[in-house]
Amino acid sequence: MKLYSWNVNGIRSVLRKGTFQQFMAEHQPDVVCLQETKAERGQVEIDLPGYHEYWHSAVRKGYSGTAIFTRVEPLAVVNGFPAEFTERFNFADELARDANDEGRVITAEFEEFFVVTVYTPNAKEDLSRLPLRAEHWDPAFLAYCKQLEERKPVIFCGDLNVAHTELDLANPRPNRGKKGFTDEERAGFQAFIDAGFVDTLRLFKEGNGHYTWWSHFARSRERNVGWRIDYVLVSESLRERVLAAEIHADVMGSDHCPVSITLR
Repeated sequence: MKLYSWNVNGIRSVLRKGTFQQFMAEHQPDVVCLQETKAERGQVEIDLPGYHEYWHSAVRKGYSGTAIFTRVEPLAVVNGFPAEFTERFNFADELARDANDEGRVITAEFEEFFVVTVYTPNAKEDLSRLPLRAEHWDPAFLAYCKQLEERKPVIFCGDLNVAHTELDLANPRPNRGKKGFTDEERAGFQAFIDAGFVDTLRLFKEGNGHYTWWSHFARSRERNVGWRIDYVLVSESLRERVLAAEIHADVMGSDHCPVSITLR
């Protein structure tokens, strides 16, 4: 099974450029999880024969949003955090609004595992959303994935809006303490690792230079001056089934590129 994740930064844009169609034709993913779709299904002209489509669009037009396209029909699909989960953990109203009104999470249940696509809130340039992110979102999303894991293994993927270590961005020193590389955000990612989830890329690739997002300024992508903020993580029980994990930096159309795993 080939599972891909891609922050398309506007699905209408990548469709208009033709890059999404080219990507699907060349890579033939079994499951593709999208973030930052910035559209509702009715706003998009897209034909994906053989795929089941699931969309979670934001209430605010042209903002955020996620989608899953899959060849195998899931047993169940849930948008956002389920009500019983938010009630169990007594989440703040703002957190529930972010997850559901901003279309940030979709969960698809398959026979052997769950697939979760997530578009993690950005801390913002002034770090005004960092408290929400660090104190509520990251712990909540981890708790949600662990709750799913009580039933079957979990694969979660998406734009996590954080570079985990200094190896995950080209210029760590000047970016320390800035959005995407604060101690709080990095600790939030480390909590996933400590809880037993596996960063699949690091099973196959070491060191730096492996980036998934590049600024539009100063030919950053051409010079590979980027950040790795898009990930696929899996439950420990799936580790031995991961045959490959890749970054597809040659796929254009967005400021992010797709990432993928091949699962036995």
